[in-house]
Amino acid sequence: MTAETTGVRLDCDGPVATVTLCRPDVLNAQTPAMWRAMRDFSRDLPGDVRVVVVRGEGRAFSAGLDLSAAGASGPGSLAELSTLPEQECADRIAEFQQGFTWLHRPDVISVAAVQGHAIGAGFQLALACDLRVLAEDARLSMAEVTLGLVPDLAGTKRLVELVGYSRALEICATGRRLDAVEADRLGLATLVVPPVELDGAVRDLTAGLLSANRDAVVEIKALLAGAAGRTHAEQQRAEREAQTRRLRDLAGRGE
Repeated sequence: MTAETTGVRLDCDGPVATVTLCRPDVLNAQTPAMWRAMRDFSRDLPGDVRVVVVRGEGRAFSAGLDLSAAGASGPGSLAELSTLPEQECADRIAEFQQGFTWLHRPDVISVAAVQGHAIGAGFQLALACDLRVLAEDARLSMAEVTLGLVPDLAGTKRLVELVGYSRALEICATGRRLDAVEADRLGLATLVVPPVELDGAVRDLTAGLLSANRDAVVEIKALLAGAAGRTHAEQQRAEREAQTRRLRDLAGRGE
């Protein structure tokens, strides 16, 4: 399937892959076809890719769920999902989640380049990435509650990890919009730049990530990603084990 039919494309340039939402006429509103295509990107990713950049064409990152598709009666629509047996509905949503969760992969660093609206599924897509570079015009909202729904594309845990339970609850339960200044203050942004500097800032960040030893970065990501679930002693043990692997690899003694 092509980007024209799915609304999203994957471009690879050496160690950098770029996922682009390409429906600028509807502010990159998302559909189940896009989520399935993004899930498949993980399978198609060349082994030498180290950084994945996620961005949207035009003036918005993503305005969220395509409400025209959601209101239709075809596969993946809210109407169709509501008619499925509970387990089948849950399984279908699990399939959609895979379009987001592959960005957590331990062997890549994912970077969201966010301009304009990042609403609902758009906000969750940005949260799925390891790092978020926001333009000053970025506006974020977990708007599912305004439709009587819950965020279900793997964004809730990431949000709690970044801003804490009470702030995450307030953001999700009100559906209000956060500007880039507040997002930065809450820890949702890695960097905030003027809109005209967004592309350059993402390139600079990508270059910095690529300048480091790949295996060391993979070990660091694993250490930090698992830190919250470990005790101090467990984390210290993980550090020791990771460093031992690095020392052996650098000395040419790795298996």
